[in-house]
Amino acid sequence: MRYADGPTAEVEVDVDASPETVWAVVTDLNVPARFSDEFQGAEWDGGSGGEVGARFTGRNRHPAAGEWTTQAVVTDYDAPRRFAYVIGEIELPSAAWRFELEPLARGAGTRLRQWARMGPGPSGLTSAIAARPDAEERIVARRLEEWRANMRATVEGIKALAEQANTEAEGGRLEE
Repeated sequence: MRYADGPTAEVEVDVDASPETVWAVVTDLNVPARFSDEFQGAEWDGGSGGEVGARFTGRNRHPAAGEWTTQAVVTDYDAPRRFAYVIGEIELPSAAWRFELEPLARGAGTRLRQWARMGPGPSGLTSAIAARPDAEERIVARRLEEWRANMRATVEGIKALAEQANTEAEGGRLEE
């Protein structure tokens, strides 16, 4: 797979909590930082988010690339179903990221999906690929595996937090 192909990664998990409970966790920008090896946190630019066009600054760290910040723009905010954003320019992002929440047919619960696409704009991989064009497929594949590992840790962490919140809420109702 080449960078220009727009390679993607996706992970999903079923969560024993309502979409509304999962949504509250998914849209907290700093939750993924608790579980990802790379993402270190983010802040909304100029106030709070919660709408298409809102911007935030993310902080990242990678052993091979050091530390850097990214500028993100929210491209989809459909509570409690989709939260998506791009890194960089909307027209030519370096990456696109999306969380999708789907109520489970069997009753209470939510299927949580995290999806990401590389490119089409330049990113941190661009210089690595330019330096070693013969290794592009390996570079892209390795990066996708890093993404999947961090995405898996993130959705599993969100699952744990949402299920804990759900249990605590149910406990409160039982005591009343």
